[in-house]
Amino acid sequence: MDRIFGGPALATIFKLAVASVAVGIVLAILGIKPIDLWRDFLATAANIWSMGFEAIDWSFQYLMLGAIVVVPIFIVVRLWTMMTERQKRD
Repeated sequence: MDRIFGGPALATIFKLAVASVAVGIVLAILGIKPIDLWRDFLATAANIWSMGFEAIDWSFQYLMLGAIVVVPIFIVVRLWTMMTERQKRD
């Protein structure tokens, strides 16, 4: 149990309880309620989730835009290289 708690279990639980009460008092003084924290946490998680998919969409658009130019150039250069290597061997 000492590995899980980082020390004696009872002492660690007591420290966590004291810290929780102290933080709870500070939040109550600031007028913050537990349900507000939970709602804000879920809203933040949802925003991060949607931003992640927006970033994927953004990067995919630029990937496709760049590929329209890069892939044909790569193919032409590769074919040219193969033709010149074949001519050198012959």
